[in-house]
Amino acid sequence: IFCFIPCDSFFGTFQADTGALKLDAWKQLALEEGKEIPEEGDAQRLMLYAGADHVLHKILHWETAESEVDRLKSRLSQIYYDNLAKLRKPMDGLEEWLDAVYTARIPCAVVSSLDRRNMVDALERIGLKKYFQAIVSEEDGMESIAHRFLSAAVKLDRKPSKCVVFEDDPRSITAAHNCTMMAVALIGSHPAYDLVQADLAVGNFNELSVINLRRLFANKGSTFMDRQKQIIEKNPPKRKLTVDTIF
Repeated sequence: IFCFIPCDSFFGTFQADTGALKLDAWKQLALEEGKEIPEEGDAQRLMLYAGADHVLHKILHWETAESEVDRLKSRLSQIYYDNLAKLRKPMDGLEEWLDAVYTARIPCAVVSSLDRRNMVDALERIGLKKYFQAIVSEEDGMESIAHRFLSAAVKLDRKPSKCVVFEDDPRSITAAHNCTMMAVALIGSHPAYDLVQADLAVGNFNELSVINLRRLFANKGSTFMDRQKQIIEKNPPKRKLTVDTIF
């Protein structure tokens, strides 16, 4: 089993709504640049999940010279990171869950729209960096959620069908399934009835266990957790990943 966890899952409602932080960052950037942010709810929701390039060109339609795009992206990232830096504690139960996954030697990737430097800084600040063997960040240039998930699978050198995505948004769960990945929904930002397509829905990370994940694959008829079969078939060893090769 290989886990992808979006960075927004690190900081639960116990501390703040990271979606609101991201939207506030866009609003502050617009104010500084003398621009406007659309009031439509659908457009604002898209801004929370799309990459900065896509938002600037396809959603906001700001008439911006290409030479200015990097500056705007850098400033947006800094505003968001400054807000994020005020958060000092991960979502309740997340560290314990990651520790259990780490002990079970299940590699994990974190998928984020932040730039790599700020993402690594945030992980180090809340003490979670050691749990992740791969990061998908803004520098990877992935425009869609599905592309980010697939990029994480490539970085972990694992088949998408052997991966689990933890998400709190219905569109991301659909994207995971479109990539042949399993999806665990975190109830909170969206009510449970909006997350019915997930393979498992939980209120928080305290409700999870490694056994839960293994049962997900067993229920799908996967032989992935069949250790005896793996030994008999003598599957070729996977490329060994270390933190040094990722960060």
